[in-house]
Amino acid sequence: MAMPVSSSFSIDDEKYDDDGVIKRTGTWVTASAHIVTAVIGSGVLSLAWAVAQLGWIVGTIILLLFSFITLFTSLLLVGCYRYPDPIYGIRNPTYKVMVKNILGEFQCKLCALAQYTNLVGVTIGFTLTGAISMEAIQKSNCFHKNGHDADCTSSSYQFMTIFGIFQILLSQIPNFHELSWLSIIAAVMSIGYSFIGIGLSIAKIAVEGKIAHTGLTGQVIGVDVTRREKMWNIFQAIGNIAFAYCFSVVIVEIQDTLKSSPPENQAMKKSTYSAVAITTFFYAMCGLLGYAAFGNQSPGNFLTGFGFYEPYWLIDIGNILILIHLVGAYQVFAQPIFSAVESWGSKRSPQSKLMTKEYNIRIPLVGTWRVNMFKVIWRTMYVIITTLIAIIFPFFNNVVGLLGAFSFFPLTVYFPTEMYLTRAKVQKYSVAWIAIKTLSVFCLMVSIVAAVGSVEGIISDLKTYKPLKAT
Repeated sequence: MAMPVSSSFSIDDEKYDDDGVIKRTGTWVTASAHIVTAVIGSGVLSLAWAVAQLGWIVGTIILLLFSFITLFTSLLLVGCYRYPDPIYGIRNPTYKVMVKNILGEFQCKLCALAQYTNLVGVTIGFTLTGAISMEAIQKSNCFHKNGHDADCTSSSYQFMTIFGIFQILLSQIPNFHELSWLSIIAAVMSIGYSFIGIGLSIAKIAVEGKIAHTGLTGQVIGVDVTRREKMWNIFQAIGNIAFAYCFSVVIVEIQDTLKSSPPENQAMKKSTYSAVAITTFFYAMCGLLGYAAFGNQSPGNFLTGFGFYEPYWLIDIGNILILIHLVGAYQVFAQPIFSAVESWGSKRSPQSKLMTKEYNIRIPLVGTWRVNMFKVIWRTMYVIITTLIAIIFPFFNNVVGLLGAFSFFPLTVYFPTEMYLTRAKVQKYSVAWIAIKTLSVFCLMVSIVAAVGSVEGIISDLKTYKPLKAT
């Protein structure tokens, strides 16, 4: 909700917007940059594998289809920033507030459930991916030293443990969510390793003088996979691509950084068009060039699957960038979960010393650290649980596909379309209403198919998976 205008300043005051809040200074250019840096992340690592399951024709179509759907629903979301009027209405500074003001309290609770489920899943995925990158660095140096046929097996669980211990320590840092430089570092890292992957793909094609063995329909039944494996892999691949495009949830917060003139919805539409175009081009480069380089045998993660062996130092740099990105990104995604539980605990037990009492611990060369025991216990347990789940289910592509399936429909399609229909007062059973509802049902079916495929993949992998065994 917008703050009421105080009598201590004029609406025309240079420090404040027309609705009485501190003046925002963002432009469509800065908003475009925020979207691009928020979107390009670990999801790009699996796109080559996804295209290998679908082939040139369907893979390209699916990449473009998700791009157009995301663009369309994002534009609907942009128009709901101010409500009920898209230009003069009350601002909705966050996604949940927007859902609450337009669709009501019950829908807001569903939105919160979808958001927090997605956040928990992403932190598990980050733990898994971070460990895979650490393992890849070890293997890369082993292969360089002992040859590409050397036995360089290792256990990823020990790296997950290391990642988890580091996150326990970082989780105790007060006001970690206010460290804005983390987002900048994460953006630089994600763009950096994506460019390394693209560059290595181009280099591999150039050195070999041709693209790898590919096909219009991807992996060949009876040669690369069985008919059953082909079907489930296609479903998982759709989930992987959906995960890469799940960024509608951050658009509202980014739009809230825009200055009020020109109207935020107009500037944000411009940002959305440019950001989606850049992102789609980037994803196409990673997915299609990666497929061209590796062919039907594209690894699940094109920087850790060892389609590349040399230059080993560049592969190491790429995985170090991934690791740095994920270390910070884990905290960015975990902080809202920490805050939600801690806020709930304080409201339930406001007199509890466990919840409210803080202890001062002096750390040499650092200063005094204020510690709350509930935060220490809760945050430590959360990291331990997510780490254990990652150890139990260390299946990169299946986990990524499942995350995409769970988050794409509710956050990217359902809530934006429902809010638009309510705000615009679209007549029921009109052509526009039927078209939007049809899109929503189609995306729900796609998400269900992707989820089923990913769950089946996890079940199949669990049948042969031996915990804590070197791979």
